[in-house]
Amino acid sequence: MALSDPLGILASPLTIISRTDEEADIRDVTDIVRRHEVGRIIVGLPLSMDGSQGEQAEKVKAFVTVLCRHTDVPVEYRDERLSTIEAKRMVRGVRKTNGRTRYDAAAAALILQSYLDEAL
Repeated sequence: MALSDPLGILASPLTIISRTDEEADIRDVTDIVRRHEVGRIIVGLPLSMDGSQGEQAEKVKAFVTVLCRHTDVPVEYRDERLSTIEAKRMVRGVRKTNGRTRYDAAAAALILQSYLDEAL
């Protein structure tokens, strides 16, 4: 997960939610939304390289459907193709990483930053 600054200019990695079960995952997300007074949730949608929605994108949309039952905060999807590859390039060499965790947080920040840049 990533958050923006209060002015909506800069995105920063926040945390990784290790998927356990849907109920715990929803609780973790809604706790962060409440604690940080989130005004909009941007969700990375894992599209196929041809832009189609595969099985993983459908799983994400199903999760968001449940999430929307637990929060009134608006949710928007954002294409996340290649975000992990870009995050790996950015993180590589900066410092040691514990693998997927740091890359996922950086990718979340890149997805949010792309959204913020378009909103400006």
